[in-house]
Amino acid sequence: MTEALSPVSVTSGRRTPHLPLILMYHSVGVRPHDPNSLAVTPERFEEQMATLRRRGLRGVSVGELLAARAAGSARGLIGLTFDDGYTDAVENALPILRKFGFSATSFVLAGRIGGANEWDEGTPWPLLDEAGIRRWADAGFEVGSHGTMHVALAGADPDVLRSEIADSRKRLSDLVGKPVAGYCYAYGSMDPAARAAVADAGYDYGCAIISRSSFGPQALPRIYVGQSHTSKHILKMLYTYRLHRKISGRDAL
Repeated sequence: MTEALSPVSVTSGRRTPHLPLILMYHSVGVRPHDPNSLAVTPERFEEQMATLRRRGLRGVSVGELLAARAAGSARGLIGLTFDDGYTDAVENALPILRKFGFSATSFVLAGRIGGANEWDEGTPWPLLDEAGIRRWADAGFEVGSHGTMHVALAGADPDVLRSEIADSRKRLSDLVGKPVAGYCYAYGSMDPAARAAVADAGYDYGCAIISRSSFGPQALPRIYVGQSHTSKHILKMLYTYRLHRKISGRDAL
């Protein structure tokens, strides 16, 4: 996993300071075997959320963040996301988020509900079942799609794109009882065809990771947060983001 970076990157030789600040999490639990550094302990996660609160910030779902930006009322908001839909997002993260009055988006896999992350060798971590997904949604938090089976989409053929993008949206929308608005690319893998498929399937937005590829509503960059990120690291992320916003003449967080 990459080191945390500024959400301001370069696309076609120009800055893109207008991008929202979105943090990317995976598991919130104690994982003795974590070769990909995807887990954050509940204690560290609570410390990170407390740091945001002390700075007068509030973590929200991506859907809420984008709606607030469209209304001109996003000052002080940060997007929080959880990839893969691990059970500990409900068991551990949800109570902490509610404690601080925060919300978040969980990107789940429509074809692995109640299964495990079999794509990562040696880490059979359990994924949310239907009841867990509904519990997240019933708390007022956003459910997004991470695809059907956790497949890299760059270069994928049309049948794979349809299954991973459009079919997963339908299944998850039926499960939570409302249209699923957001899509998250597995492995951050995408290309123009994948981004177009996300738009065509009716998603309002797509989430990626920090990269040099195209940005936009179907490829919002996010900053990875892991166990090694203390309050000091979180504050550095916020400072870097605020500095770029200030330099560009945009309102800061």
